[in-house]
Order: sequence, then structure tokens, then C-alpha cells
Amino acid sequence: MGPLPDTSSVLPVREYLLVALTAAVVTFLLVGLVRALAFRVGAVAYPRQRDVHVKPMPRMGGLAMYGGVLGGMLLAHQLPVLRAAFDFSYDPWAVMVGGGVIVLVGVLDDRFELDSLTKLAGQVTSAGILVLFGLQWLVFWIPWGPGDGQGSLLVLDQNQGALLTVLLAVTMVNAMNFVDGLDGLAAGIGLIAAVATCAFCIGVLAKNGGDVGSYPPALIAATLAGACLGFLPHNFNPARIFMGDSGSMLIGLMLAAAVTSASGKLNYRSIDGSGQSIETVDMLGLLSPLLLVAAVLFVPMLDLLMAVVRRTRRGESPFSADKMHLHHRLLEIGHSQRRAVLLIYLWAGVLAFGTVSLTLFDATVVGWCLAAGLLIALLVSVVPRLRELRRA
Repeated sequence: MGPLPDTSSVLPVREYLLVALTAAVVTFLLVGLVRALAFRVGAVAYPRQRDVHVKPMPRMGGLAMYGGVLGGMLLAHQLPVLRAAFDFSYDPWAVMVGGGVIVLVGVLDDRFELDSLTKLAGQVTSAGILVLFGLQWLVFWIPWGPGDGQGSLLVLDQNQGALLTVLLAVTMVNAMNFVDGLDGLAAGIGLIAAVATCAFCIGVLAKNGGDVGSYPPALIAATLAGACLGFLPHNFNPARIFMGDSGSMLIGLMLAAAVTSASGKLNYRSIDGSGQSIETVDMLGLLSPLLLVAAVLFVPMLDLLMAVVRRTRRGESPFSADKMHLHHRLLEIGHSQRRAVLLIYLWAGVLAFGTVSLTLFDATVVGWCLAAGLLIALLVSVVPRLRELRRA
């Protein structure tokens, strides 16, 4: 291998865009083949009482998305700047291997409908692969601690970091799985979350002066964004194919991987040599990985928590199915399928991009804009109910 190019102070935005576009095109082209394969092997979703679709629909769309991710990653490996992401980190390899395992588990579930424990075992295995490749949480900044009030670092050992990484990944995987209930919903939320995560990671890259060690998280997010974008035209209402568990679980795993990878790239500068006190130039910036996780997961996690509480109060398993998810409630109050999906896009976009903007721009201005965006989303969501009250 020849000498590596000088990548200091480089922000390869165009290369990230090319990778995302490649992932989108590959995914878009593979969907037709995967659709035919799904019908051939019997990976078909037949309408059930809780479902919204009314005709048999092929699943396994996640297989096409994974193909797009691989296409984007392989292109990045050949690009003059982004190939450094593979030379200085195992994070991209972790995503490709772990993503392959979780897509395999999802494909088997799309065909044979695995039980919840088997799926959980597959999710933990995939998250464990990320850890084995060295992709895990190792340090947190917390706004309290000894000394001058500048906060301190909470350093995790490898076991604690591995446990936290697996927990985060499995939570994200199941949250995305729960929210996948309307045409284009999971793909759109995945696209919004991936673009917001990529923007955050590029911001981290800029703050680190183009350090090549900060390339992987943005690369992971860019390939995921491309895969979701390429799948969405086939999946938006009226859908021609479902992504199935193979797709929704891949989205959750890659989002967890991107945020976890970015968390290790923040510049924690010790001012006393002890590793405990740091220069808190930007508190939001130091808390940003946790804030980003909360923003990306807010809509699917809210749906997940409400489902668990609702089902356990009825004495049922948390994994039992019902027709009371957020998207079902939006349909009940009078929104069409498309409008319900677009509304959830709006909520997810306001939260995700608002949180990323807080770490990049003036917090006061962004805070007001975020509040206005949330208010608009709330008003638009309740319009059908207000119309009913006016008629009454």
C-alpha cells in the first residue's frame, strides 16, 4: 500500500454525498430483485386485523438496503480521502459485519416469523459484533464534579462500555422496529435521523480539524441515509414492498453505531492532566451525543414505551401486537396514511435537526426556532380534531 494522502483539515463533504448517492442508487436498483425473491421464497406480509395494508405485500426490503450500504462502503474504500476511514478505524467494518448479521436475522423473521427471544438473541449478537470491533462508548462528559465547576469525565471500563453499547443498540433496533407500521414511515424516519446524525458528525469532524479518526461516524450515517433514500420511492404510500424487520433493525443498528462512533471523537481536553476536569467551551457540544440519541429516538421510543405500558397494564406481553401505535392514533383522529406519515416526519425532523442545530449554532435562536417548530407540528397534528369540535 502506498503512502496515504494528507487528509489534515479536509472536510470531504462531496465524497460523503457521492457515497450516499451511490448507496441510494444501488438500493433503488436492488429493490426489484429483492421483491421478486420475496415472492418466490414466501416472505410476504398478508393483511391482518391490526395492519393497514389490504393486499399481500413482499417483505425483505432490508436486503436491498444492506446492498446499498455495502455499495456505499465499497466506494468509500476506493475514494482518495474517505479510504482513510478504513485505515484508522474498524468502525466501518463493524457496521458491515454486524449489519450483515442483523439483516440475516431479519430476513429469517420476514420469512418464518421468529419468536421474540430468537430475534433478541440476534440483536444482541449484532451489537456484540460492534463491540468486538472496538465500537463502543468509553467516556461521558458530565456537568458536575470536583474542582472549578467545569464538569468531569466519566470513564467507563471495557465491560461497562460494552454493556452500554449493546443496550443502546438493542433499544434503537427495537424502537425502529416498533415504529415501522405505515408505508414509508420507518424509511423516512431513518433518512431524517441519518441525515441529522451525518450533519452532527461532520460538525464534529470540522471541530477536530479534519482529523481522519472522525471520518467513520459520518460515513456510517451517510451510507444509511442513502439506503433509506433509495428505498423510500418503493415504500412510500402506496408501497410496492415492505422493508420488514431486516430493514428496520438495520436502521436502528446503524444509527446506534454512528452515534457511538461519534461519541468517541469529541475533543475532551484535560486542563489538569488528571483526566477528570475538562475545558467546557460548549456544554451542549459535550452533551451532544446523548442529546442526539434522545432526539433521534424520541418518536420511536415514545411509541415503544407507550406500547409496553399499555400492554403490561392489560396483562399482556410487551411484544404482543395491537393497533394503538402513534400512527394508528393519527389515523383514528382523521389523518390519511400519507398525512400521518408526513406528520411523524415533521415531528422527527424538528427534534433531530433542532438538536443538531443546538450544537452548531446559537442556542438561544435555535431554541426559539425549535419551540416554534414543535408548536406548528402540534397544531397540524390536531387539525382534524379541531374540525370535529367546530362541527359539533
